[in-house]
Amino acid sequence: MAYNILRLPAVKARTGLSRSTIYLRISEDRFPSPISLGGRAVGWIEAEIQEWLEDRIQASRQNSQ
Repeated sequence: MAYNILRLPAVKARTGLSRSTIYLRISEDRFPSPISLGGRAVGWIEAEIQEWLEDRIQASRQNSQ
């Protein structure tokens, strides 16, 4: 199975969140954790970010009803 890996600038662009908010939510277990790409590089699995976005959309729609 092939995975697409997103680096931080792409994650920020897709979610609209800042770097500090992303890492805060990771520490609170409210955002997907990055994977190590070696050295000091990390990335996020695109499917996990997409699922997180879909969950946020669904929660937003349920709260507005």
